[in-house]
Amino acid sequence: MKSIIRAAIFASALVIPVASFAQSTAHTTRAQVRAELAQLESVGFHVGDGDATHYPDAIQAAEASVAARDASASSYGGVSSSTSQSGSRVSAADWNAMYSR
Repeated sequence: MKSIIRAAIFASALVIPVASFAQSTAHTTRAQVRAELAQLESVGFHVGDGDATHYPDAIQAAEASVAARDASASSYGGVSSSTSQSGSRVSAADWNAMYSR
């Protein structure tokens, strides 16, 4: 019985450190932070303007503006005034030139 308890303790000692490292390994780079700050500044948010009392509201409003701008830029649909062609006919001479030896 004691060997079962020892085995359970040993197994849990091996499992606990593995579970503690189950975090995301994605780190934010300096370039990503600068790009995010540039996006926030493009919608009117200024870092360090001295208004610490409205900071949470201001940053959330700026992030919402960036999200809305990005959503409108990547939305589907809309009117297109351009035309496109999906292909053209291939003549027998072209076909023979491509596929005969």
